[in-house]
Amino acid sequence: MYLFPTYKRYPVHFVYGEGALLKDAQGKSYLDFSSGIGVNNLGHRNPRVVEALARQAEAVWHVSNLFDQPMQEKVAKKLCEISGLDAVFFCNSGAEANEASIKLARKWARDARIINEPEIITFTGSFHGRTLATLTATGQKKVKKGFDPLPGGFRHVPYGDLEAVKRVTGTSTAGVLLELVQGEGGVRPANAGFVRGLAQWCKEKQILLIVDEVQTGIGRTGDWFAFQKYGIKPDIVSVAKGLGNGFPVGAMIGASHLKSVLGPGSHGTTFGGNPLAMAVCDAVLAEIEQTGLLREVKRKSVFLKQKLDEEISPLPAVEEVRQQGFMVGIELNRPVAQVIGKLLENGLVTLSAGERVLRLLPPLIVKEKEISQAISIIKQTLAPTKIAV
Repeated sequence: MYLFPTYKRYPVHFVYGEGALLKDAQGKSYLDFSSGIGVNNLGHRNPRVVEALARQAEAVWHVSNLFDQPMQEKVAKKLCEISGLDAVFFCNSGAEANEASIKLARKWARDARIINEPEIITFTGSFHGRTLATLTATGQKKVKKGFDPLPGGFRHVPYGDLEAVKRVTGTSTAGVLLELVQGEGGVRPANAGFVRGLAQWCKEKQILLIVDEVQTGIGRTGDWFAFQKYGIKPDIVSVAKGLGNGFPVGAMIGASHLKSVLGPGSHGTTFGGNPLAMAVCDAVLAEIEQTGLLREVKRKSVFLKQKLDEEISPLPAVEEVRQQGFMVGIELNRPVAQVIGKLLENGLVTLSAGERVLRLLPPLIVKEKEISQAISIIKQTLAPTKIAV
């Protein structure tokens, strides 16, 4: 083996995918309810995306950001239209998008508020990436172990606790960074009252509201962005995963008053916004918009909730089911690792979100019969005779 052992891999090699289905090297078929960790929102081999990538690959792959790139402008315009924000920086991943958000917030704090050592408030249970800054922002100790010394400038408070935010807000506070549904933290949707109160607090104190939509964005909750469900308008939004449907891409989207903060030389990327990525993003956004996919996600989310309530919640192994659109967390009374392995054997690809939470992230194009099939597999696998506590 020539790879660093950074992943515990299942002994399955997928060689083909279409829609919500995967096939391994032995010809066995699986339902994909992981979507590559919330990436393949349009499923595998979406025709529009495949065609766009192939067409661009025949033209030009990379020219650097020192030259005009009209497709960046086109995709940025669409992201601004659907988010209600005003400026975009393209990068290659969610971690990079969050890193850019942190840099933007810090520089804004120095330039606009003359804060020499700006701080950003984040939350326990959060996950924002694995760069040094983003893992420091993350509210989980396990991702930080062994990487000291970590950069300063972050304060962590309990998720959903507005009073705790108010207590630690001070003259050095530049912003608040949060996920509206904590994905890696257990699929935990934020309380609406907390979110609206937080948005109002940020406005009153003139600090930035930064929303990490890396996993929730581009339709996974039934809206373009999860923040739209809460009736708020952030200052900064990070997005990745579903934006590229498997092609590496990320973006930071900001409000108009932040546009001048990052001038030439202040931030950059070699590969971010390259022609291949932009061709894919353009196709992804067009496919979602022109097929009415967001409406379908909302409709099928109701169907999924009904199946979860009727068939999964009553099971003795299940302690709680949490859902926001096509993000589902099934909290179990046992470690989830063995369950995920059994589900894989039974033809269903799933994820964990902590030690005891089974996470489902089906593609947005999943069919109702596939939802029913997945629920049936989970129910059979969690039956008391299948896996002992």
